[in-house]
Amino acid sequence: MVNSTQFSYFILSAYFDSGRLKYLYFMFVLCLYILIVFANSLLIGVICMKRSLHEPMYIFLCSLFVNELYGSAGLFPFLLVQIVSDIHTISVPLCFLQIFCLYTYASIEFCNLALMSYDRYLAICCPLQYNTRMTSNKVALFIAVIWLYCFIKVLITLSLSVRLQLCGNVINRLLCHDYQVAKLACSETSVNNIYGLFSGTLTVLVPLIPIIFSYMKILKICLVGSKETRQKAVSTCTPHLASLLNFSFGCGFLTLQNRFDMTSVPSVLRIILSLYFMTCQPLFNPIMYGLRMSKIQKTCKSVFFH
Repeated sequence: MVNSTQFSYFILSAYFDSGRLKYLYFMFVLCLYILIVFANSLLIGVICMKRSLHEPMYIFLCSLFVNELYGSAGLFPFLLVQIVSDIHTISVPLCFLQIFCLYTYASIEFCNLALMSYDRYLAICCPLQYNTRMTSNKVALFIAVIWLYCFIKVLITLSLSVRLQLCGNVINRLLCHDYQVAKLACSETSVNNIYGLFSGTLTVLVPLIPIIFSYMKILKICLVGSKETRQKAVSTCTPHLASLLNFSFGCGFLTLQNRFDMTSVPSVLRIILSLYFMTCQPLFNPIMYGLRMSKIQKTCKSVFFH
């Protein structure tokens, strides 16, 4: 029988000694975090204060920006501490809290993008029925359901991981990941593996089905519709598609890194790509939507220049 130990902390071994450069990295990450908080908070404030932006599309955007702040809060303060620390450890409760924040962030992000694709489908393909099918009550219900669904799904994952007996406490990553914790277990993990597969499938398929359905319908309308319809589709769907592809790339690499041996990839590149989905997406979304959505752009200009 393999001996198990009740560890109080995990060691994150992917960090390396950067000497005095760590202060430069610290300032860069701090500036990035400040910029993320400012950009997302600004757009949340603009949407909340401007009554002309109290439409379903912008309310879904507001939910997306809130999620960016939530996910960033689960990463950046911890990352800043680790950059300047000589010993890279994290307590077990804080590790599971980080897993909860990062996993719920990713799930909510995908579900929110799925809601936005469905909203664009109704606006472009069913404009006459849009106001009756996408009421403010339904918008609030949709947002509440996806946040609750993602919280419950990840809580079940954590409840299965917390009970595991561990034979080690070294995680070869910058952050805590449920799969990496499960790999340290010397107790039975078949239930974790089965639920992990089930949860991962849900995380992908639940948002993917409405996204594919919505864009197939939008594409069909664009092919037979007027020039005005095509312009509307391009102007509102381009930032959504860019956001979806950007986030999918980041999550895809992180999944591959967790499941497969990536030692052939240079360590610096592995570190950058492993943090990509949590550092670039929260800044990418407010910049993309702020630049591409004319109503938001005009409102932001009026805030700063009038």
